[in-house]
Amino acid sequence: MDRTSTLLTPSIKIRHLICFLETARLRSVVRAADVLGISQPAASKTIQELEEALGVRLFDRSRRTMTLTGFGQVFLRYAGASVTALRQGVDSIDQARNLTAATVKVGALPTASARLLPKAVGLFMSRHAGSKVRVVTGPTAFLQAQLRLGDLDFVIGRMAEPDAMAGFSFEHLYSETVAFTARPGHPLLQRKPFDFAALADFQILMPPPGSVIRPTVERFLISQGLGSLPYQIETVSTAFGRSYTAHSDAVWIISEGVVAEDVANGALARLPVDTHETLGPVGLTTRTDTPLSLAAELLVQTLRSQARMV
Repeated sequence: MDRTSTLLTPSIKIRHLICFLETARLRSVVRAADVLGISQPAASKTIQELEEALGVRLFDRSRRTMTLTGFGQVFLRYAGASVTALRQGVDSIDQARNLTAATVKVGALPTASARLLPKAVGLFMSRHAGSKVRVVTGPTAFLQAQLRLGDLDFVIGRMAEPDAMAGFSFEHLYSETVAFTARPGHPLLQRKPFDFAALADFQILMPPPGSVIRPTVERFLISQGLGSLPYQIETVSTAFGRSYTAHSDAVWIISEGVVAEDVANGALARLPVDTHETLGPVGLTTRTDTPLSLAAELLVQTLRSQARMV
């Protein structure tokens, strides 16, 4: 029997793929075992069985966290596709029985959560009564991992860095800049002319490392002569950012879509900083190997129409 035939035998089971995907996502067999509700020895044995079936090492165990080998990175894409295809097959049966029971699972980055998604979801729900929408928020890496596993239909927000887009496609909907915002009456708004270097005297709410706009913000600050800011608070929470900025002298650096409504109603004010060079694309990230369900495609169509109004 040749190698190809061996790989098509039942030696690789769905439990192997699920355990591999969770271990890759969490970079820990202990945490993967906890999520899957099995013992750590059982999870380790499952990974070992998979590696023996494939004849290669999938993980580098020489570090404190388990990282994928080159073989593991290649296998990750196809393992995720296999699990997603199976889940979609099960979902398609449910949808065929009752189309109105379909659930669209959306990963939303902050800018889309505040600006585009609420209106689009409202329209979608009014047009397709009985359908369900599940909105999941979180850091880019987390949402992309969920998308790769098939736990999300698509992610909406700023495009990730190119090296994180393997296996994904991006559809541009509109572009936006980064905004420097503060409470109305902030001391920096009183200075004429505006002194950008004075930002270093205030607390700065920054997107954390790993967020989509963090590299853009860092490059912009360096270009303006501020390589470091001594008083930083890193957060992805829009609720915290909005409240903290409104009740302190902190400056919040965030995608303009997150604070557009706050600025429009006077709850926050934009500092007079020319941020045109931070302009970046906002849109939809989907998997290249998996078509959208009918319900997800209908929501995407609504998002496209709403984006033309931004």
